[in-house]
Amino acid sequence: MIPESTLLALVDRFDCPLYVYDSEKIRQQYDRLQNAFSYTSVKINYACKALTNINILKFIRDLGSGLDTVSIQEVKLGLRAGYKQKDIIYTPNCVSLEELELAVELGVRINIDNLSILEQFGQKYPDYPVCVRINPHIMAGGNSKIMTGHIDSKFGISIHQLPHILRIVKATNLKIEGLHMHTGSDILDPMVFVRASEILFKAAMEFKDLDYLDFGSGFKVSYKEGGEATDIEDLGDKISVAFENFCKEYGKDLTLMFEPGKYLVSESGSFLVKVNVIKQTTSTVFAGIDSGLNHLIRPMFYEAYHHISNLSNPSGKPRFYTVVGYICETDTFAVNRKIPEVREGDILRFHNAGAYCFSMASNYNSRYRPAEVFYINGESHLIRERETMEDILARQIELDIFN
Repeated sequence: MIPESTLLALVDRFDCPLYVYDSEKIRQQYDRLQNAFSYTSVKINYACKALTNINILKFIRDLGSGLDTVSIQEVKLGLRAGYKQKDIIYTPNCVSLEELELAVELGVRINIDNLSILEQFGQKYPDYPVCVRINPHIMAGGNSKIMTGHIDSKFGISIHQLPHILRIVKATNLKIEGLHMHTGSDILDPMVFVRASEILFKAAMEFKDLDYLDFGSGFKVSYKEGGEATDIEDLGDKISVAFENFCKEYGKDLTLMFEPGKYLVSESGSFLVKVNVIKQTTSTVFAGIDSGLNHLIRPMFYEAYHHISNLSNPSGKPRFYTVVGYICETDTFAVNRKIPEVREGDILRFHNAGAYCFSMASNYNSRYRPAEVFYINGESHLIRERETMEDILARQIELDIFN
């Protein structure tokens, strides 16, 4: 864990708002997941949409991970970060055949999640092995915005459409190398994965020469001290037994894949901000900070909880604050949150800020996106410069038709 004194020193050095990532926490999470399974052929593919800084990608590559990508741009980032083509799986949804063709040119694994594209792809590239994303119709996850396996989800091909998949495969002679599922995020109960695995195993028996099954991810991490999290060891025990039994029935040992994103990087991240103003109304004490939904949208978009601590006054008397941003919207991070006394100029720390935080940042209100720092072996490295006005204007074209 990065000492709080070090975090304050980083603010002095790099200013704030500032994202800081702890490499050791990422390593711990990766090792814990890898060691949770008794089954020997397990492949972890980092779901890089959680955090795409190329230095993070390289670090996780060196741990032995593959890469789960959802856009052709993420594929290109992965190749630039040194991932081998066979270690990148491309799992988009609602993209055109043209984007899939770019993935073919780049030589990475492809995961297809709808019948229309599967048929078009099979007709044009029958010899290019692909994976098929199945929707198991299991309701799982923290809330409706992060559930992807329900019956009305845009993700995956319904398990009830398996005959259609088989028809397309037979008609086009398309090689299916794997099956994939992903039911949602913040899944606490390992039995959700066990129940979904039974559906995937049954579907897999319809395909004679698979190489792998991808169970997705969605493991819950704790956002509060003493909060609930997925028991990874229990999950590993249950899935290992189930997978070994399936492989015996299938007649071939397949690779068991998972694609964690949040699980690997969420707890590694800290987001450091400065308090601009303490504003008291008739009923509320606001702590207004030098950030907003442009930098950390999860609380507004997902109603996500992030623990907030006061680095400048950790032993102050606890009081209740509603923490808000400087964006001209209702960008409320926390309501009536108990925090050690907050003063103007104090540095606050948002915990669990490694996943879906910077990667969802924007320039809304023409604000600059913050800098990023990677803490490795006791040393801090700037891995993204803070934006400037030149960055805001970089792709704009000023016409010369105005006075």
